Amino acid sequence: MGEAFAADYAVPTPSNLTTAVGNMQTAYTDAAGRPTPNFLNLDSGDIGGLTLAPGLYKWTSAVTMPSGVTISGGANDVWIFQTSGNLSMSSATIITLSGGAQAKNIFWQVAGQVDIGTGAHFEGIILCETQVTLETSATMNGRILAQTMVALQKATVTEP
Repeated sequence: MGEAFAADYAVPTPSNLTTAVGNMQTAYTDAAGRPTPNFLNLDSGDIGGLTLAPGLYKWTSAVTMPSGVTISGGANDVWIFQTSGNLSMSSATIITLSGGAQAKNIFWQVAGQVDIGTGAHFEGIILCETQVTLETSATMNGRILAQTMVALQKATVTEP
């Protein structure tokens, strides 16, 4: 199981929260600051149905997943997805890992908000500047780090 931090929890949680937020901001800044993407504005942000190879992806708008996405590569490969807008995943949509790809090596840096639809399955680590919502029965293999809010509506998050 993961951990939840809030400013009004008992000591030492407030200082742990400050540390966690600082670490998240460092990771977010690192992911957002990576230059020279391998893929720029791939499919205008509609990545449903695509198979994504390792590399640095950058979108200057929102990213949508109206249908399943496959992330394919080896166990040591890394994917970084930089999004200046929102990230939306439709209900019942699935991210599939293939070729040994691991959720712990997939980073979604999102400047807007993230919405994972009802019954969808997400893979990777979300570094979000605003808020993340996993709707009813959504599942995730990864971690959620958001500067503002995380809302889980009967959703399940498993640490990779």
